[in-house]
Amino acid sequence: MTPLAITRYRLTRVCTLLAMLLPHAALHAEPAVAASSICAAPDQAIREQGYVPINGIEQWITVAGAACSNPVILFLHGGPGNPLSPFADALYGRWQHDYTLVQWDQRGAGMTYTKQRPSDDVPLSVAQMRDDGIAVVNYFRQRLGQQKVILMGSSWGSILGVHMAKARPELFHAYIGTAQVVDSQQNMADMYRRVLALAQAARDAATVEKLAVLGPPPWRDPRNFGILRRVDRKYEALATDAPPKHWWQPAPFYATPQALADAEAADDYSYLQFIGMHGDGMFSTVDLPALGTRFELPVFLVMGEEDLLASPAIARRYFDSITAPHKGFTLVKRAGHDPNQAVLDAQWLTLREQIAPLLH
Repeated sequence: MTPLAITRYRLTRVCTLLAMLLPHAALHAEPAVAASSICAAPDQAIREQGYVPINGIEQWITVAGAACSNPVILFLHGGPGNPLSPFADALYGRWQHDYTLVQWDQRGAGMTYTKQRPSDDVPLSVAQMRDDGIAVVNYFRQRLGQQKVILMGSSWGSILGVHMAKARPELFHAYIGTAQVVDSQQNMADMYRRVLALAQAARDAATVEKLAVLGPPPWRDPRNFGILRRVDRKYEALATDAPPKHWWQPAPFYATPQALADAEAADDYSYLQFIGMHGDGMFSTVDLPALGTRFELPVFLVMGEEDLLASPAIARRYFDSITAPHKGFTLVKRAGHDPNQAVLDAQWLTLREQIAPLLH
């Protein structure tokens, strides 16, 4: 659910895909391919990109950093279906001096979708993508010669991040969740109520009528979430500071006509897998407190104060219920669901002031 997610959602393609979706099937994880170390010296710089066999398919991974000895951050992008790799240098390039940054195009997203395009009846599942993520971590533990990584997830990536952190806490120095989604039913109901209240307060009759036609969630029509998301972004924009425009210009490698077309198709595929044919997609299963609120690793949440999709109040209640070796909660003013400079600054402070002392 990043800035490219719902705006690319095309009604005609969705109508075609709806007829073809099948119920989710159970899938089993396989180990990632064995990796040889690329770090001959602690001060060796790293920059590479390519496909890695992960649980039966080739998945696209990039890694960039100034020194092999620096801590590793694995980014879990949102969407699902909206990888950060096309925008990583613009957003996080300055971090490469102090951290080794790993971007992973998840199953059904970005360059991974391009390489092995799933048919529309091939499902995604949270468990499958959790296992993919763990395999990616194990690959880079060998590749970079480090025992643990820092896990950073946003929006959909925050759901995936908690599942990974709960399943294999020993692999991670810490987990940072941004725009943390907690519970599909709570988050959706809260989003609808708050957006409707804002529209009513603004005397926005057209939006009020549109939301009245939708009615409150849960919904069976997958179009409804896209409609609400467009409205919520309109109101978030009124209360937040916009990110620099160049952030969302894909790097040249990802900006070819074919890459852009594949990215749009991946958005469509992943969106429907997330929402589901009748509101029964991956999102409908999200209930993070049900996984247990005891964490065996440090947990930090960074929340935009104006986030309408991932309510800061819901995230705060979840955070307060958590027990962890260390934990921290940051509320970012003039920020919403999608990242802006204030969010990146808050993430950086979390890394430098709260996590860095734990690495020694």
